[in-house]
Amino acid sequence: MTLTQKETTLLSDLKSQEELCIEKYGKYAESAHDPELKSIFNSLKANEQKHLETVTKILSGEEVSMPSEFPSATESKMQCKMSSATESEKQSDAYLCRDALSMEKHVSSVYNTSVFEFSSPVLRDTLAHIQKEEQNHGEKLYSYMSCNGMYA
Repeated sequence: MTLTQKETTLLSDLKSQEELCIEKYGKYAESAHDPELKSIFNSLKANEQKHLETVTKILSGEEVSMPSEFPSATESKMQCKMSSATESEKQSDAYLCRDALSMEKHVSSVYNTSVFEFSSPVLRDTLAHIQKEEQNHGEKLYSYMSCNGMYA
C-alpha cells in the first residue's frame, strides 16, 4: 500500500506519540503508590505497545485492519477501589493521573484528525478503532480519579 506524504507524516507523529505514551506509562507505573493505579498504568502501557505495532506496520505499507467490536460498557467498567495511600501519596498519584488523562486527550485528537486524512477505508477504520481505545484509556483514568476524589 502506498501512503501519501500527509498520511506518512501523520503516522510518524502517531508513532512518536505512542512511544511517548509507552515511556510515560512505564515511568508512571514505577512511580505510582497505589497498586491498583500501577496495574492500570501497566495495562495501558501494554495497549499502547499494540497501537505502536499497528502504526509501525501501516508505516511499512501494510493495510492493517482491526476488529470492529469493542468490549461492552459492562465488561470494561472498573469497580471502584479506594486507594489506601497516604494523602501525600494520593496527591502524587493524582498528578500522574491528570498528566496521563491530558496525554490521552491529545493522542485521541491526533487520531481523530488522522481518520479524516486517510484515503483507505480500512486504515480509516483502523485509526478510528485505535482512537476509541484511547478514549477508553481516558475513561479508565477518569473512573479511577473519580473513585478516589481526584477529579473535580
